[in-house]
Amino acid sequence: MAEDRELRVRQLLDSVRAQGRDALTAPEGKVIADAYGIAVPGEELARDVDEAVAYAARFAGPVVMKIVSPDILHKTDAGGVIVGVEGAADVRAAFHRIVENAKAYDAGARIEGVQVQELLPQGQEVIVGAVTDPTFGKVVAFGLGGVLVEVLKDVTFRLAPVSADEALSMLDSIQAAEVLRGVRGQAGVDRWAVAEQIRRVSQLVADFPEIAEVDLNPVIATPQGAVAADIRIILAEKQPPPRRKYAREEILTSMRRLMQPRSVAVIGASNEPGKIGNSVMRNLVDGGFAGEIHPVNPKADDILGRKAYKSVTDVPGEVDVAVFAIPARFVAAALEEVGRKKIPNAVLIPSGFAETGEHELQEEIVAIGERYGVRLLGPNIYGYYSTWQDLCATFCTPYDVKGGVALTSQSGGIGMAILGFARTTKTGVSAIVGLGNKSDLDEDDLLTWFGEDPHTECIAMHLEDLKDGRAFVDAARNTVPRKPVVVLKAGRTAAGAKAAGSHTGALAGDDAVYDDILRQAGVIRAPGLNDMLEYARGLPVLPAPQGDNVVVITGAGGSGVLLSDAITDNGLSLMEIPPDLDEAFRRFIPPFGAAGNPVDITGGEPPSTYEATIRLGLEDPRIHALVLGYWHTIVTPPMVFAELTARVVAEFRERGIEKPVVASLAGDVEVEEACQYLYERGVVAYPYTTERPVAVLGAKYRWARAAGLLGGGT
Repeated sequence: MAEDRELRVRQLLDSVRAQGRDALTAPEGKVIADAYGIAVPGEELARDVDEAVAYAARFAGPVVMKIVSPDILHKTDAGGVIVGVEGAADVRAAFHRIVENAKAYDAGARIEGVQVQELLPQGQEVIVGAVTDPTFGKVVAFGLGGVLVEVLKDVTFRLAPVSADEALSMLDSIQAAEVLRGVRGQAGVDRWAVAEQIRRVSQLVADFPEIAEVDLNPVIATPQGAVAADIRIILAEKQPPPRRKYAREEILTSMRRLMQPRSVAVIGASNEPGKIGNSVMRNLVDGGFAGEIHPVNPKADDILGRKAYKSVTDVPGEVDVAVFAIPARFVAAALEEVGRKKIPNAVLIPSGFAETGEHELQEEIVAIGERYGVRLLGPNIYGYYSTWQDLCATFCTPYDVKGGVALTSQSGGIGMAILGFARTTKTGVSAIVGLGNKSDLDEDDLLTWFGEDPHTECIAMHLEDLKDGRAFVDAARNTVPRKPVVVLKAGRTAAGAKAAGSHTGALAGDDAVYDDILRQAGVIRAPGLNDMLEYARGLPVLPAPQGDNVVVITGAGGSGVLLSDAITDNGLSLMEIPPDLDEAFRRFIPPFGAAGNPVDITGGEPPSTYEATIRLGLEDPRIHALVLGYWHTIVTPPMVFAELTARVVAEFRERGIEKPVVASLAGDVEVEEACQYLYERGVVAYPYTTERPVAVLGAKYRWARAAGLLGGGT
């Protein structure tokens, strides 16, 4: 059955192509809709006015009449659509008017006739479509139709094809989801029927990659079903060349030798201070790398006390990584030698490739790498750090604080911001990697490695684009169940919508698609650089929550209100305190305090009140996370609060009770030291902000849901 369906569609698409067209007419669209079970109204193609009258008489009630022309894509703009036509006289008049309007709109347009279509009942207009995204390939879209979709752009996206459950989830992912469930006494739409339209469109574009865009707009959704009033299909001008794929084991094998090398060669090593080749050598030597370091320079015999080689082919034994510190114009020849030496990885620090318009030079080195099986990191990068190997293969400042956070950046400047943040916050890292032009190795390669790396607990990535969005999604889906992935996606433009030929295409701005697909992959998207770094720092510190109930305990009513706002803003749930728990909290707070949630113990309370309420919050199994609001008083100084909080949290963790605890400290400068003390002991704490600690907690919750540790999906 599926084979017959695909054969019919294949023959039709081939016929359209043979005629030199890239847009299907409405009758051709109906053939495809029927083949894939996409519900459309009854319709006929009238080639003359008498046929139009006869066809209209077959439908009980008024009809819609539309121009059919392979040269007129936007029928409404051409005055080629008339709705609610009834009776022979009106049909004749409408037929003539539509044809005249079409000729006035485009005198040279080929007119095949007028489509006579049964008028659908009133219902909720939605749009279902699919586009070919340059990053993610085939993407299916859903949103409210009519004027709302143009004004509000309330649309959600998923990778195609989608399952029935994924299609249903799209109905709940738009801001106006309540409209579909029924509001103000109106019945909700047939959700299954709408979801089936989404699923079938997604399968169509997955089966036929040459289909660039599909538009069902509007789909009329009622309690009894969902029918597409109009279907538009556009073919792609050409297919992008296939990207070279590497199997998972191939990626892990080469990445292991890159991140855990036993031998490194530096091509362009130098004795001259101020040169990149000198800086790389000094960092490798001074950083304590225990493996072999081989300088390569045809004009030197000895560099930093180590024997220099004229060519990398002269280096004895196996080499895992070749670090390039030579001008761009010499890279290709040296890379040939690296290939002949069977070195699996080349770290290309030099700039002067695609980023400066030298695309052919970059294509040349990519071809050499593919020919010899050499994976390329870069070019145009600062290098990379693999701290657990004491490896600092970069010309920037060294960094050696080992920890569980892997950080990557497409930009050198962002890479150095990462370095400074890590140093000042004492964030231990497993690796910091520059990606630059991403001529070969990219985020999905690194994600595949860091997902398996036992030293890495959290991965944070700054990126401007993805070369292969689907490969990244696959890698993220494999990694997220075990460790969080945080992404800072730069460039929130809608440039991709400018050349679109359908409503769906016009709505599929770059950032809108990225946002939904990254969420679908379980990735935590950070709104800014500092957010990405703070999430990466905080997520490994916090234990995973076991439920949704968040309780705020605060010494300041104002902080409690702001913390409550932040909880709502981050998609978290303030627990509704049951009477017995409310009574238990009231035993510890003064009469003028307030139980409920937030629990306001007031500012003049001694340390014992903070301790008692925090203990209760940790002890009660119905509470799943604590948000603490402290303000500076002499009665309970900052370090006293920090020490008692850390002690109580540690005591409960020793008893096997682990809950995420975050804190906001307001006060004089002493609160900064108190926050650092808390952070080092597993409580994510920040001075002078109520938003930041809750944002980190919200990120932890988003990961826990994506990892399947809590209900509610991503």
